[in-house]
Amino acid sequence: MLKRLSIPLAMIVAMLLTFGTPAARAQDTEEARIKQALQVKFPKMTVDTVTRMPFGGLFEVIMGGEVVYTDAKTELLLAGTLYDTRTMPARNLTQETTQRVAAKLMAASHDTAIKMVRGNGKRVLYTFEDPNCGYCRELYKELGKMTDITVYTFLVPILSPDSTEKSRAIWCARDRAKAWDQVMIKGNVSEPSKPCDAPLAKNTEISQRLGLRGTPAIFTASGQQLGGFIPAQQIENALSKK
Repeated sequence: MLKRLSIPLAMIVAMLLTFGTPAARAQDTEEARIKQALQVKFPKMTVDTVTRMPFGGLFEVIMGGEVVYTDAKTELLLAGTLYDTRTMPARNLTQETTQRVAAKLMAASHDTAIKMVRGNGKRVLYTFEDPNCGYCRELYKELGKMTDITVYTFLVPILSPDSTEKSRAIWCARDRAKAWDQVMIKGNVSEPSKPCDAPLAKNTEISQRLGLRGTPAIFTASGQQLGGFIPAQQIENALSKK
């Protein structure tokens, strides 16, 4: 008689984790096929991810930083807000994904932002600002009223060539945070600096992927956009809900 094959449960689990179940592999293949098909149809855009939705035969697509939806044959493309009304209040699924993508993008880009810490720095904010932006100076005053925050400021010079020059000077300064303070208070950079590669193009790309059209723009660590210029108390209220 043939001996009965005995495979330990731990080994089976390890095999499933390594190779996945047939259903999971089939889903991965389908998502990869859809991604490739969309990339062919939209060659000038980057198709980042394709994920099957748990209902409606829809696939969630992140393309060029935007959340859209398609069918299995990629015959239809829907750009809009998708709500899940199976729960009340209805969940804004598009907003949830948009915020998750934004949070991941900004968290991975700390090295292109000026970091300023106040107090214990436990709470995190991201801002996109132009050194010649009047509302950015007003926001600077409001942030000065807050404590226990870490602010990552992405320099996005959009107003004038002078904005670009100031942004370069700030980024290349010996103390970037101090140089930013000087510009926000006095309008110029006196902090010593030397030529360097400023990530202004990268920051502009990030702002475009987030759909920004102006400065300032404020985001929480979860990717929620709080708007442009808003008072400190309004920011505090948003952070307290996290």
